Amino acid sequence: MKIPTFEDQHMNNKLPALLLLTLLAGCNKPAPSEPPPRPALVRVVGEKAAANAMTLVGEVRPRYESSQGFRINGKIIERKVDVGARVKKGQLIARLDPADTHLSATAAQADVRAAEADYALALAEAMRQRQLFAKKFISASALDIREAQLKTAAARLAQVKAQAHVSANQSQYANLTADRDGVMVMIHAEPGQVMQVGETVAIIAGTQETDVLVAVPESRITEVKLTAPVIIKMWADQQKTYTGVVREIAPVADSATRAFNVRITINNADELVKPGMTAGVKFDQPNDLQDAEFLIPASALTEINGNKTVWVIDPNNKAQPRAVVAGPFREDGVVIADGLQAGEKIAIAGVHTLIKGQQVKPVIEAAP
Repeated sequence: MKIPTFEDQHMNNKLPALLLLTLLAGCNKPAPSEPPPRPALVRVVGEKAAANAMTLVGEVRPRYESSQGFRINGKIIERKVDVGARVKKGQLIARLDPADTHLSATAAQADVRAAEADYALALAEAMRQRQLFAKKFISASALDIREAQLKTAAARLAQVKAQAHVSANQSQYANLTADRDGVMVMIHAEPGQVMQVGETVAIIAGTQETDVLVAVPESRITEVKLTAPVIIKMWADQQKTYTGVVREIAPVADSATRAFNVRITINNADELVKPGMTAGVKFDQPNDLQDAEFLIPASALTEINGNKTVWVIDPNNKAQPRAVVAGPFREDGVVIADGLQAGEKIAIAGVHTLIKGQQVKPVIEAAP
């Protein structure tokens, strides 16, 4: 058996002390560092709200567009114009075979000559009967018969003359002419084709006045006023700007789109503006929205304890909730009537995850 020496007893006494120091050192670890501020997409209030005028896309339409067809039946023997041609009022578009109408007009003229002969004979007989009645050679009833025959002949003559005029007009109806100056946008007439009365042969779009037809959502129709000025740009040439005015607002919304059709007259339309083109229309923003209200994205608005709330990023880049008065919702955002000031920064994404006083790193929204 080994007798413990002085050095062994000293080492045994140091072991508990070393173990205690190790435990104490493990309890004094440095505190973890705070997480970096989370990025937050923000918008500066007032920068875009004042410039957020309503812009819609529409289609160029002629103000007047007429469908034309023949007023009589017949077979087309000639077509004079093609689609896209510019026509003048009275210009010949297509022509029917005039043989039947000419025969009808000739027959009507023959009826007129026969009726004129009958009338002349009835007039001569009536004159003789009047002379005989004046000399008491015939009775009054005999004169009345001749007078009635004269009236019948006169009525017959008027009737056949009217029929002759109808036949003469039908001869002219064999020619289809343009009823206005414009552009031929559709024509359905080929030689040999048999047409019925009233069947559409051609569509002519007037070129004197040009409109843009746009569909305004029902939530923003109150912003559109008659005679209000607008700015128009064609998709084909976006460098050129046209001016226009609101000419017509549909009183009833379209049953399919729930939008109101609005027609805008282009004031300075030129030859580059053609029917069917796509046009962008920018409406002036209402004065009340410019002066007292701000338009923000719908994603920036949340609700806390029943109050409409927007998260404002203060000068220290900390998120602070603020109750606001929200106006109407629109397709492009929501109108804030009270609670915000121009120049303030608001969070527009992830607002449901923010905490009061949370440090954030603002990221300004990129321009569209």
